[in-house]
Order: sequence, then C-alpha cells, then structure tokens
Amino acid sequence: MIFRSRSKIALSAVALAGLTLSGCVTDPETGNRRISKAAIGGVGGALGGYLLGDLLGGRNDRTEKIVGAGIGAIAGAGVGAYMDAQEKKLRERTAGTGVDVVRQGDELLLRMPSGITFATNQSAIQPQFQPTLDQVAATLAEYPKTMIDVLGHTDSDGSEAYNQALSERRAQSVASYLSSHGVASVRMATRGYGEMQPIASNETPDGKQQNRRVEIKIVPAGGGGGGGQAPPGSCRSGWAGGKRRGRRPRLGSASPFDKLRANGSFRTALR
Repeated sequence: MIFRSRSKIALSAVALAGLTLSGCVTDPETGNRRISKAAIGGVGGALGGYLLGDLLGGRNDRTEKIVGAGIGAIAGAGVGAYMDAQEKKLRERTAGTGVDVVRQGDELLLRMPSGITFATNQSAIQPQFQPTLDQVAATLAEYPKTMIDVLGHTDSDGSEAYNQALSERRAQSVASYLSSHGVASVRMATRGYGEMQPIASNETPDGKQQNRRVEIKIVPAGGGGGGGQAPPGSCRSGWAGGKRRGRRPRLGSASPFDKLRANGSFRTALR
C-alpha cells in the first residue's frame, strides 16, 4: 500500500512536469503564457482530483459543465463578496428552521437534520419542511455561479447496505426538489455516504440524531475551470513544449524531468 501511494505521487509529479513542458499556451489578448484547459484536465485525471478540489466529479469538470451551460463563473477577486452575500441570504431565510449554515473559507455547507426533512426510513421531503427548502432553492437560483453537492448521511442503526441506499435516496430526493424549484441540474451532483461519515457519536440518541442528515455543499464556480495564469517556473519564458522559446536550452539547464530523475522520484515511479 505504501509502495503504491509513493508510486502514485511520483507519477503525479511526472504528470505535473509534463504539464509544464507541453501544456502551455499563449493568451492571444495578453501575450502571457498560461496552462491550457486541456492540460489542467489531464493532470486532474492523474492526481485523482487532488489539485482540483474535492467536489464530486472533480472541480475542473464541474466548472466546465456549468460554463458550457451558459451559467458562467466568478472572477477570482469577486468570489468572497459573492459568497458573503449568498451566506447572508441563506442565514436569513433559514433562521429558526433547524438548518445550520456553516462557512468554510469560500464554501458554504447547509446541514439539514433528517428529523425535520424526512419521516423515519423515508426519502420523500416532509410537507412541513418544503417551505424551508423553497427558500434554499430560491437563494441557490438567485446565486447561480456555484456548484452544489447534495450529500446524504445516516446513523449506524440497521445494516450498512440499507443505510447506504437510504442516504443515496435522500440526497437524490433533495436534489430533485431543488431542480424542480429553479436550481439548474447541471450545477448539482449527489452522493450517499450511509453511516460512513458521522459528525457525532453513534453511541447516544443525540449523536445518532446529528448523524442523520442531508448536507448541501456550495462551492463557487471559478478558478479551476479554465486555463489559469501559469504558476512560477512553469509557463513563463522558460520551458514550453520541451524547449525554451526563442533560443536553444542553455547547456546544463535542467528540465522538470531532470529534477525528478535527480531526486529519485522518476525512478521510484518506474519500479
């Protein structure tokens, strides 16, 4: 297992090195070198989404889908203000309903206890909770430049297989409700985690109640979707396409692959 992990890291480093060699393009408007969108996607596959965030399906792919649907993304400098405004609206519209709004950097997490959302062992939205979910849907529709993960969780009562299936049905039920109330389905993905991600002890009734929940994770669409400005040492006037632009490589200058070979990572990846 350790060997496999090390090999994967080394191979990912090779992928990153390849990105700096062949993934650079010139922006026709600014003349600056940047990493191409295709190259970012390739590295995302190599790293299993490690550099592209932890959204279901991968941040890069999700951003491209909503941009392709004409929704658009947020410019880097505007992300904080956009998420601040959305957080304020969500807190106002869910106040006193039992829904927790948690801010995590530039991301939001809505935590909805299953006791107010579903009947026991059911996945249909309870009628008394629908007005609250209407407010959530209205806010999400008002701020469309975000990606949304709907995540289902259970406590440890019952079998793992049953809990897994129930969590999946509940996540899908909430996503379907949001979609039918104005939230574009292209923005959403769902997953059920069953009893695998508790936030409290399953040894007490109170802990089990906290673990039975559906979460809505809201992440700004931007940054990871298109070819960004090149990081230092990657696409600047140095290595591009395996050689320096406009002049021959200097004798003794090291490419990213040379550096990998020097520190042994390349050899480790090929063992």
